[in-house]
Amino acid sequence: MQPLTILVVEDSEVFSRFIYSLLQSWAKLQVEMVSDGLEAIQKATEIQPDLILLDIGLPTLNGMEVAKRIREFAPAAKILFISVEADVDLVREALALGAGYVHKPRAQRDLLSAIEAVLRGEQFVSEGLGWSRTTGAPQRHEVQFYSDDSVLLESFARSIVTALETGNAAIVIATKSHRENLIQRLKAEGIDVDGAVQQGTYTSLDAIEMLLTIMASGVPDVVRFFEGLCRFIALAAQATKKEHPRIAICSECVGLLCSLGNTQAAIRLEKAGKYLVQAYNVDILCAYPLSSFDGGEDNHAFKRVCAEHTFVYSR
Repeated sequence: MQPLTILVVEDSEVFSRFIYSLLQSWAKLQVEMVSDGLEAIQKATEIQPDLILLDIGLPTLNGMEVAKRIREFAPAAKILFISVEADVDLVREALALGAGYVHKPRAQRDLLSAIEAVLRGEQFVSEGLGWSRTTGAPQRHEVQFYSDDSVLLESFARSIVTALETGNAAIVIATKSHRENLIQRLKAEGIDVDGAVQQGTYTSLDAIEMLLTIMASGVPDVVRFFEGLCRFIALAAQATKKEHPRIAICSECVGLLCSLGNTQAAIRLEKAGKYLVQAYNVDILCAYPLSSFDGGEDNHAFKRVCAEHTFVYSR
């Protein structure tokens, strides 16, 4: 097996040396070190690391902004924040972008355990930061605005691969052509789609059929939509056989509504999605064609859609 590649982004030379020595004593690794936010993005793009250990207080670009950009240029990399900051709201924001958060005063004790957890697909937060699962996991209700189908397929595939490779489940609600092309893409990335379907961890639903089921006179029946989706979530969670599974939901129902000029219906479903991520252990990724918004990011409907999400991607 090839050694893991870890990118350490830390502007303190002393702390960088400490992390490096800790990593070298732990396992055979390829470790790259940078001290600057912009340099981190460049290096991550170049080496495509397995894991990024990321400080928040960095020169030129802070760690939060670095994480947002790295998710585009090195989407497979897992991100573990290491920071002296202890504010619970900052931890919550960081966990919406990465898989873990190590408090620097506890790094000697926590760092290696955190790395192991994150590489297993689990979340890790140092104790004493006012964070626990009982206070609520980070809510991910994200949106991808896409200029062509390849962008939609790439973003959906990334979310699904992450879910399935960590023993979780995925639900896709898309058009027939997108679902067929997505399956081919997943198989090309080494995912046993047929096995996941048989096990129940991969559920593929037709977006047009779902809209026909829940729409009446141009208005979605949110209760019917919510109850139907919750049933699929429960079945997918049961199929994972994990104690606390996380379900990735990738949907273009809202994008189809918006392309038909029914932005109001799309926003109504988005609000149901916002409640869903608050009530269940799910991550939702919605997709909208950019062609639906005249004027692009200055379009009023575009801004309304963005306001319903925790993170926005557009390309």
